[in-house]
Amino acid sequence: MSELFSEAWIKSLGDAWNNDPLVVEPLKKAGFTSTISYGFIGEEHPKCLLDIVNGKIISASLYKNEDIDWDLRADPQNWEKWVTKGFGLTKLGPAVATRALQFAQGDYRQMIRNPALSRPFLRHFVLMTQLKTTF
Repeated sequence: MSELFSEAWIKSLGDAWNNDPLVVEPLKKAGFTSTISYGFIGEEHPKCLLDIVNGKIISASLYKNEDIDWDLRADPQNWEKWVTKGFGLTKLGPAVATRALQFAQGDYRQMIRNPALSRPFLRHFVLMTQLKTTF
């Protein structure tokens, strides 16, 4: 078991990502290279970060002042709900509209309009449910 956003947790997410062709293949085809961070609303910095090159995670670590392309923030209760119960397309729009999920960095509209990005994005939330997470 790993605590949410700990180094062990983000490394487990990175491993799950790299082993899932439904995430890696469309992102590779799209040439997706980016950094995605995760954290809590109201905190100055995110907790952890994935560094992605051509769809594959090359580094999963705690945040250390790296440049970020996508910064996903929510309160602890929402993260716990999504990590345990999942987060599908029907929840994404309302979560963003109500600011339960905030993109502190990154263009949500660009991502959601592009199936090569939106499908893997939603899939990576499924991967989170497969991790043994403590809160």
